[in-house]
Amino acid sequence: MTRRELLALLAASPAAIYSQGMSRRTVAPAPRGKPSGLPFHSRFTDIASSAGLRAPVIYGANARKLYLTETVGCGVAFLDYDNDGWLDIFVLSGSRLEGAPAGATNRLYKNNRDGTFTDVTAASGLGHTGWACAVAVGDYDNDGFDDLFVTYWGGYTLYHNNGNGTFTDVTAKSGTNRKAGAVAPASEWGSGCAFVDYNRDGLLDLLVAHYTEFDLAAVPKMGESATCNWKGVPVPCGPRGLPPGGLRLYRNNGDGTFTDVSVESGVARATGSYPMTIAAADFDNDGWQDLYVACDSTASFLLKNNHDGTFNEVGLESGVALNDDGMEQAGMGVAVGDYNLDGSLDIFKTHFSDDTCVLYRNDGKGSFEDVTVASGLAVETRYTCWGAAMADFDNDGLPDLFFTTGSIYPELESKVPAHPFKTPRAIFRNLGAGKFEELIDGAGPGIAAAHSSRGCAFGDFDNDGDVDVVAINLGEPPSLLRNDVSGGGHWLKVKLVGTKSNRGAIGATVIVQYGSRRQAQAVMSQSSFYSANDRRLHFGLGAETVAGVEIRWPNGLVERIERVDADRLVTIQEGAGVVKQERFPSVRG
Repeated sequence: MTRRELLALLAASPAAIYSQGMSRRTVAPAPRGKPSGLPFHSRFTDIASSAGLRAPVIYGANARKLYLTETVGCGVAFLDYDNDGWLDIFVLSGSRLEGAPAGATNRLYKNNRDGTFTDVTAASGLGHTGWACAVAVGDYDNDGFDDLFVTYWGGYTLYHNNGNGTFTDVTAKSGTNRKAGAVAPASEWGSGCAFVDYNRDGLLDLLVAHYTEFDLAAVPKMGESATCNWKGVPVPCGPRGLPPGGLRLYRNNGDGTFTDVSVESGVARATGSYPMTIAAADFDNDGWQDLYVACDSTASFLLKNNHDGTFNEVGLESGVALNDDGMEQAGMGVAVGDYNLDGSLDIFKTHFSDDTCVLYRNDGKGSFEDVTVASGLAVETRYTCWGAAMADFDNDGLPDLFFTTGSIYPELESKVPAHPFKTPRAIFRNLGAGKFEELIDGAGPGIAAAHSSRGCAFGDFDNDGDVDVVAINLGEPPSLLRNDVSGGGHWLKVKLVGTKSNRGAIGATVIVQYGSRRQAQAVMSQSSFYSANDRRLHFGLGAETVAGVEIRWPNGLVERIERVDADRLVTIQEGAGVVKQERFPSVRG
């Protein structure tokens, strides 16, 4: 038995899985080194109110959370639903145990192209009320307009984009509300979801996770068990002690319907954990999409694509199920990127307070090493961490790390002041050579502001050549963090259009060569925490003004473009190369 197998056996012991509560560790932060003193040419300002994002995100009571379902929260999406070249925003929302208050609904905001948004929810058909959790964005019928899949505590919804600013609920017709032929139970807590072309037929399939079976009548009330207390304060019970969740894979039939292939594909064998965010990408560079699932309080999953319609769960042997100590963590959000510029996709995963987030370095063949301590990330253990990104926020050519934070226990703060409900966001700037440095006050008021945040999405909403952020805040309106970049770093955005591959090229890997650096990024339908990012991939180039682009399309074609000028968006069509180049005017005066 290998060390990893032994550690996994210990982590999966019945005592660990079935005791009440959440996986929590007490990890002392690593000592902070001397600040680098290097300027960070990125500054974030929250402009949500002036931009028109003023409706609060309702998710349970504000002052006291009785059940786990009130604490987890939801995601958000950047998408261009009307294909006008400007990112719109889809904000999920929850409810309350006693019933939904007025205004508790998912919301669609249309980009006015001037730094403001208009709430078009009523006309769009997306104004559903319920306990929304996650969203995935993808064009499942290849008609050129992105569709939406949303999970809930209580089911799923597939929305077809009609191409005229409206959406239609096609869940029942599509079969995505069914489990092995029967309608899924109302107690099923839908969590992460992702569009993925796992069989490379050019059609987007759906991977859907459910966190647990959650019936209010059967779940213990807060404080009823000794393990439903934290730091001497009664807290909601779970997820441990609740039935572990699982994964479901729906194959796209090409006629607007889907078939549940969970058993024959092998994804149904991934059990015993509480799945949260899903990230689908080619982690072993074999041209086929694999599936990484961050799991709460239990071992996370990595499902390797076998190229024949089946998957094997290899999280343990690949090194991404547990941390380097062999310990399970409260896996919540996932960021995928290439922090060390070796052309392979690494994984960053967020966790609970009194623990570190974890950074896994990919060896290029799908085996990973936990480099959290060596990279400098272990200095931060104060926060419960959620949505995340591995993105170049200052355009210096080095991908940085961003994550939102926020406690799940509002009642804890009055008794344990060291654990406030609202906490700041965090940025670790990439120093190169595999090292990161946390910026405490150096990234602007939008980062320092305290909220109980959850999902966040990343994209350039104002088309000015950088990466902005939209973040969910429980009990408050979302934040829209406008990024203002100085320093003169160059950039390149890449938008892919599939022909034989799925239209949105979900599952593609793009590798950009700029100077001596080589960076990989993946086109994904979900990442962060329960959220969806701008499908236009953004590469900071630093001082370089030209770049080479390699595209590994989802259907297997590898295409190379030797020279692309910087500071523009290039649209690349499968088999045809660059078909459009755009330079962005800024919306700011």
